[in-house]
Amino acid sequence: MNPSPVSETSAADPVRIGLVSISDRASTGIYQDKGLPALRDWLGHALLNPVSFVERLIPDDRLQIANTLCELVDSEHCDLVLTTGGTGPAPRDVTPEATLDVADKEMPGFGEQMRRISLHFVPTAILSRQTAVIRAKTLIINLPGQPKSIAETLEGVRDAAGQSVVPGLFAAVPYCVDLIGGPYLETDPAVCVAFRPKSAQRPPRVS
Repeated sequence: MNPSPVSETSAADPVRIGLVSISDRASTGIYQDKGLPALRDWLGHALLNPVSFVERLIPDDRLQIANTLCELVDSEHCDLVLTTGGTGPAPRDVTPEATLDVADKEMPGFGEQMRRISLHFVPTAILSRQTAVIRAKTLIINLPGQPKSIAETLEGVRDAAGQSVVPGLFAAVPYCVDLIGGPYLETDPAVCVAFRPKSAQRPPRVS
């Protein structure tokens, strides 16, 4: 698939994001892929930056997953890569293994937080093996396969009044991208409040 440009906000840093949906059946056309549209939709609402997406739909093959992640980082120069699917205990679920194959550093806290969030919704969250890694200057994160679970994981848990109970995964992503030399990601606080220490925050932009 070709890169697809999305939102336009001239004042914010541009960001290039790789999206990878991993599914044997969706990649062969047995059913329609829902992972890529779900990721694209959530990020389009959450980020205020101009975003270019580079999308891939591939089967559950360890070598192909690893090669795709390397391509998105090394050749496509994505600042952030999000995968969806293939993180469970089934024999064909090899996304975490392939992700670790290409890692310079593992970031286990992301997987821990994803399971913490998901346990508020389903007890089977303990079966998930999601992780995150850094390759070069790119953060790669494994996300769940279901669109509803993707949004829950990224946004976190809120109470009946809409207040955050458990921070969403994406709250920590912008500062992590800062630390590894990526663009300054800005989020819509109505969707996700990004956390940065005061020393890492930019002054408010004058419109």
